[in-house]
Amino acid sequence: MMRRSIPKPIRNKLDLTDRVQMRLVRKRLGLSDAELTAIVGRIGNSLAAISKEAALQRANALPRPADVPPAAVIASTAAGEQASGEIAATAPAS
Repeated sequence: MMRRSIPKPIRNKLDLTDRVQMRLVRKRLGLSDAELTAIVGRIGNSLAAISKEAALQRANALPRPADVPPAAVIASTAAGEQASGEIAATAPAS
């Protein structure tokens, strides 16, 4: 009688037929079943590519702050605050 070894899963690929693996990946990445299936259909079943795409989706879903001033304004304000702090520090304390 020959014994066959149980095939080991490929660790860096997502098996869409394995319900436990699908549930764990969905939970870890915070995706719905439809979102995960759409990503796998678009990109493939590589776990690294799936997690990278999920991170990109999360980053694109974040709202863009519209009221943040440009970097030059922030730098000039910081320089002005620093100069006023130096003036106050050099004023004689009597």
